[in-house]
Amino acid sequence: MPASSDSPSAAVERALAMLEAVAQEPDGLSNAEMSRKLNIPKSSASYILRTLETQGYLTRDAESGKYRVGLKILSLSRGALGGRDVRGVALPIMRHLTHQTGLTCHLAVLDGPEAVYIEKVEPEGFIRMDTWVGRRMRVHATSVGKAIVAHIPQEQLEEILRKSGMEKRTPKTITTLPRLLKELEKVRAQGYAVDDEENNLGARCVGAPILDEHGSIEAALGLSGTTQQVSPHTMPRILEALKDSARHISMGMGYRPPHRRVGGA
Repeated sequence: MPASSDSPSAAVERALAMLEAVAQEPDGLSNAEMSRKLNIPKSSASYILRTLETQGYLTRDAESGKYRVGLKILSLSRGALGGRDVRGVALPIMRHLTHQTGLTCHLAVLDGPEAVYIEKVEPEGFIRMDTWVGRRMRVHATSVGKAIVAHIPQEQLEEILRKSGMEKRTPKTITTLPRLLKELEKVRAQGYAVDDEENNLGARCVGAPILDEHGSIEAALGLSGTTQQVSPHTMPRILEALKDSARHISMGMGYRPPHRRVGGA
């Protein structure tokens, strides 16, 4: 039975929905925008927003009146990510990789039917990717998503796609299961995935899997840039750096590549 609009549980649901809405908008949301977006009365939205601001979970820009996520929200991530040592292992390697390539670096994990960025490192300069920690990505249209689901059982992949669908993000997006399965075979064979303007036109991304001590998929490491930055000319150097970094993170997670047998049988 749904909660009434003035019940305590409805207020909690509204507050959480408002936090999620603000988190999805890098420029923030005003009270009026929040009210329209979530179909909440302005008075109710204003009260909840002020409460979240008072508690430090949101901040309000005095000039624009827009609310953005506050630093206190980061404290909540400790519990969710506390068991994922991959973040601590990956961060210094990500910083080196970004310095080496000049590209934005992301660390992503699978959460339900989507890939979620849990870390990001940006290069110096004017080009910025419109991404953020906590952003949820479709697995069929992103390099990190494909790098992850290439290493899960097909039954799990099909269940994910039943929940999320295969939205046509651009004219280049893969939108059928047979094509995606063929693409994932290639990902496993070459050790990396490519998003060639499949999620956003003008952007090209590459991703590589990170494995744990059991050889199971733990996360994916990605590099994102413009099509000019990640071009056929620069791709070999970028992929070499990406795969090397992903291998070092995997080894930091306890993964040990199988020994290759040399010589005859």
